[in-house]
Amino acid sequence: MPKAAIIGGGVIGGGWAARFLLNGWDVVVHDPAPTAESAMAQVLDNARAALPALSDVPMPNAGKLTFVASVAEAVRGADFIQESTPERLNLKHRVLSEIQQVAPETPIGSSTSGYKPSELQHGARNPATILVAHPFNPVYLLPLVEIVPSPANDPAIVANVSELLRGLGMFPLHVRKEIDAHIADRFLEAVWREALWLVKDGVATTEEIDEAIRMGFGLRWAQMGLFETFRIAGGEAGMRHFLAQFGPCLKSPWTRLTDVPEFNDALVDLIAGQSDAQSGAHSIRDLERIRDANLVGFLRALKLRDWGAGRVLNAQDAARRGRAGDGPLWHGTVLPGWTDSAGAFAPIHCLTIATETAAAFLRLHGIDPALTPTGCETRMLGTARRGDPLTASAERGNDAPLTLRVTIASRDRPLAVITLHLTPGSQ
Repeated sequence: MPKAAIIGGGVIGGGWAARFLLNGWDVVVHDPAPTAESAMAQVLDNARAALPALSDVPMPNAGKLTFVASVAEAVRGADFIQESTPERLNLKHRVLSEIQQVAPETPIGSSTSGYKPSELQHGARNPATILVAHPFNPVYLLPLVEIVPSPANDPAIVANVSELLRGLGMFPLHVRKEIDAHIADRFLEAVWREALWLVKDGVATTEEIDEAIRMGFGLRWAQMGLFETFRIAGGEAGMRHFLAQFGPCLKSPWTRLTDVPEFNDALVDLIAGQSDAQSGAHSIRDLERIRDANLVGFLRALKLRDWGAGRVLNAQDAARRGRAGDGPLWHGTVLPGWTDSAGAFAPIHCLTIATETAAAFLRLHGIDPALTPTGCETRMLGTARRGDPLTASAERGNDAPLTLRVTIASRDRPLAVITLHLTPGSQ
């Protein structure tokens, strides 16, 4: 197995470790914090419950996780190194120096959200191997990773790192110019500043701002981003009409992005108090599990339509299917939202699995997936509970119109057989 070294085992480092481990890499972690192992165990528990639910083919055998006492021991023999230490430049310089004393030629990605690669490379033994690989939390589910090189980087190393991360099911976004905070966090910072003003000025609470995002434009951004969303807002005339209609608003005092509220105890108390009232009934672990289950649902919907992040997941499935040969077309777990109050799997969700399995079968065999269902029969053969593994396979019947028989199993025991009658498109 290939080996990844993770330096820094916090939330981001733990997410990186999970992403590598569940994709078949051995992982060696160094983090001096006494709670590092227990904290990472919680991240791994979340990842094991969520990441396999995105795959419609069997996941590779998980790698081996090892904790070591020094940077040198962690990076020795590693194929890739990911640095995820706290955002202090002097600390990162020290860690990068320690790494390159042992592994000067090994590619190093830094999870930094703010520093430019040239700042990280300053004084390094081999600047060409150090670049920014900035992920988003949770790293084991969200595909985006910003790849930011500097002129000192070896283009071949940058290309190899991007391909390596693509093999983990990630979407490497090459940032063409190094800039503070890269691309995505500059958007987040702008939204964050405006949100702080709205709370400070008493216009909205933290909960009301979150509702404005998750009930409205956040759903659009999740599938189409910013510019494609605004293109649609322009109607048939597209982006030019949108710019003509809303461009003049740029001169209106709609935002306070050129100003920053004073960061003081009063602002901290206001924000923290409202946040506690909004979400304090849930533990952080509860919120992580809720977040992950929701993300899996969003991502699977995008996957079914081969759109946005779903296209990345389908590409990884195709690569795995090519390596694995015959096997289940769908692979996942019983999600919390698929169970009743007692944790038992609700049979109605077999239809969701059957639909996605059928779509995978049709893509695999070159059949137009735009089919019209003309009938469905479900036969339940067993039961499953929250967190149980699930697999689904399909076979084509001889009936006309096209018939697919989808078998859903849990722990090698048949759970259900769903027969789908479909009107085929072009073949």
